[in-house]
Formats: sequence, C-alpha cells, structure tokens
Amino acid sequence: MRTLFTVMAAFTVVGLVSFAPKSDLSVTSPDFKNDGMVPAKYSCEGTGVSPALQISKAPAGTKILQDPDAPMPGGFTHWVMWNIPTDGKIAEDYKGAEQGLNGIKKNGYKGMCPPTGTHHYHFMVYAVDTKLTIDKNTDKAGLEKAMEGHILATGDLVGLYKKEK
Repeated sequence: MRTLFTVMAAFTVVGLVSFAPKSDLSVTSPDFKNDGMVPAKYSCEGTGVSPALQISKAPAGTKILQDPDAPMPGGFTHWVMWNIPTDGKIAEDYKGAEQGLNGIKKNGYKGMCPPTGTHHYHFMVYAVDTKLTIDKNTDKAGLEKAMEGHILATGDLVGLYKKEK
C-alpha cells in the first residue's frame, strides 16, 4: 500500500491536472446485499449500530451514508467518516477513524429511521490521495469540499430499509 501512495503523490506532483475518479471500488457488507433490505438491527427499530462494510481497491477512504429519500432538501446524512484505515474492513458498530456530524449534528452513525415507505441508503466510499486534516465537527458538505481534487476512486453500496412498526 505504501508504494501506491507514493506513486499517486508523484503523479499529483508532476501535474496530472485532469485526473478523473474511477468508479472501481467494491463496497460490500456481510449483513446485506447491494439493493437488498438492511436488517432492522441497524435502524431505530433495532440497536442502531452501523453495519459491517468491506472495501476493496481502496488506497485510503472516506465514507458517507446518505438517505436521498428523506423528506428534506438533499436527503439525510446518517454517517460521515474519513481517514479510515486501509485494511478494507469496517467492523459492525465501528467507532474508529474520524467521524463527523450526521444529519442531527452529532458525531458518528445514526440508525436508519424512514418516516414512511422504503428508503435507499447509499454507503458511498471515496479513495483519496491524502490524509484529511479537518475538524471533527465537519459535516457532509465540509467533507466533500475537503476531498475536492483528491478523489482517486469511488464506490457505492445501496441498502433498502422500511420500518416494520
């Protein structure tokens, strides 16, 4: 992994100005399949812990969990996290890395709790070429701004959830 970081940094230094991010990261979960239902355990009806995720092909990463179906402009952000270790495994109820502000202005994961119907939850991962040095009170917009010009690859895992009660 260290060589990859060095190579990416060298490319940046020599001026690859128009490097376009590739969508080649693989984001999976042992807890649900892409476009499948997320178990209630990870919602407001369960314990509300974050599901386990596995990321492959990520030299460094940042993750955001977004609910675009929420009844508010831009959707609802459930999880903002950056500087994730590069082993590609994010354990259930993960407390590591640096975690920013979710949609209720608290650090960490906020369990899914759609008011009506089935919502789509995007676990978006970004491989970046630098360690991000941003405040823990950074929200989704601030994280996206900090990543500008540093995104090497992206990946997305979509989970569905509908309240049972």
